[in-house]
Amino acid sequence: MLIPTSIKLHKASRILELHYGSESYRLPAEYLRVHSPSAEVQGHGKPILQTGKMNVALIGIEPAGNYALKLTFDDGHDSGLFSWDYLYQLALRQDELWRDYLDALAAAGQSRDPNESVVRLML
Repeated sequence: MLIPTSIKLHKASRILELHYGSESYRLPAEYLRVHSPSAEVQGHGKPILQTGKMNVALIGIEPAGNYALKLTFDDGHDSGLFSWDYLYQLALRQDELWRDYLDALAAAGQSRDPNESVVRLML
């Protein structure tokens, strides 16, 4: 289990910065929100695609024992505990997981933008 040596929340840029020794990772709030380990997002074995989260911000970070962080988002979501292992995997696989998320949005005809509604016309 890798535990960050430093954790910084950059509220203006909506970034959670994690340091692991000499390595650092910058995880956007939207990325963390759409990959929350909560049942609301992960479902019960079948993940639920999160849409319209482009402008979401992190408003709180709390330790959960010695094993996780509880992140609170400004859309009211605060039920997922991000274990140290899960956070490290999100950091390592950020490019891949973000690409998969964007592909899933496109396949579902959905958007990251909460002010945008995608309509498909069947002609």
